[in-house]
Amino acid sequence: MENKTILREWFERVDSEKTGNITATQLKSALAVGNLEFPLSVVQQMIRMYDSDGNGTMSFDEFVGLNKFLLKVQQAFSDLQRGRGYLVPDDVYEGLVKIGFSLDSPSFYTVCESFDQKKNGRIHLDDFMSLCIFVQSARNLFNSFDTTKQGRVTLDFNQFVYCTANCRI
Repeated sequence: MENKTILREWFERVDSEKTGNITATQLKSALAVGNLEFPLSVVQQMIRMYDSDGNGTMSFDEFVGLNKFLLKVQQAFSDLQRGRGYLVPDDVYEGLVKIGFSLDSPSFYTVCESFDQKKNGRIHLDDFMSLCIFVQSARNLFNSFDTTKQGRVTLDFNQFVYCTANCRI
């Protein structure tokens, strides 16, 4: 796991205005330093996923939380890629379970297909991370509507639109 001092230095380097918060563009730059290239839409999803104060930016503590999640996803990928540099669908499923996600077959295959950029059954690290970010974001959003914690929600149309807008990548 990354040392908090190193993370602090990394965070402060991209917090050019010294506000104590970084924007999606700044987070994208920080991730690129670590050889993680994501579209801005995925980085914005990362911020939404960990933006506990709802200000649209990422504080250092939120950055630490994101880092822990990304390291967990990266470790699952490393454990399962077997020297190939990519995962096949069965590996992706095993990785999701290892991270703590459980999807039924139709949901899993739909999500897996959506994040297979080349449509060749091979999920590379950046696609696996994007997939996990999507699933975690969907879980967070679902949990916000599942107030009784029974694993079921009822949404009106406006809530549904809100959900789809917040989970798209």
